[in-house]
Amino acid sequence: MHPDNTALIVVDLQPDFMPGGALPCHEGDAIVPAIDALLRSRSYRTVVATQDWHPPGHASFASAHPGRQPFEQIQLHGQPQTLWPDHCVQGTPGAALDPRVDWNAADLVLRKGTRPQVDSYSGFRENHGPDGSRPATGMAGWLRERGIDEVHVCGLARDYCVLWTAQDAAAAGFRVRFLWDLARPVTPYGDAPTRAALDAAGIGIG
Repeated sequence: MHPDNTALIVVDLQPDFMPGGALPCHEGDAIVPAIDALLRSRSYRTVVATQDWHPPGHASFASAHPGRQPFEQIQLHGQPQTLWPDHCVQGTPGAALDPRVDWNAADLVLRKGTRPQVDSYSGFRENHGPDGSRPATGMAGWLRERGIDEVHVCGLARDYCVLWTAQDAAAAGFRVRFLWDLARPVTPYGDAPTRAALDAAGIGIG
């Protein structure tokens, strides 16, 4: 059992990020059995699942930008934005939490990416919006009110949403452990930069 002050955050474990999905992560399905077993073990008293939940035509979709292709980079609200295939569209099967996992242990399902013009990698803050800020999702306050001061982070994708969630958790003052083996990247090329970013933020890999 983990101490009561420690929470598990499972990031975006959704069919669209699995092999065969709209935006497949490298070996994304490989982590599903272990995360399911972890939740069934009830070894964390507090469990959060984040869920990418985009409206149709979201600004992060390449299809919303005529002439652009998935994985191209553009400027959005003055910041670099990767354009993605349409994925995790609200109400579609690909946006559901992975049905192979027993989610009964989840105390909070936090949906993100719901604003049409703002992408949202992190479970703690949205990406930059039109006013240049990164609005909070409310998760930091929710965790603090439950007495949480340490978070363990896993899920998809290791080089985007899991990384940003871990970085923002550390910036918000939480102790953070990055569960490397329970995460997978969009591509393996993302792993070296991810490790460097974690080192720079002082985040432990466990």
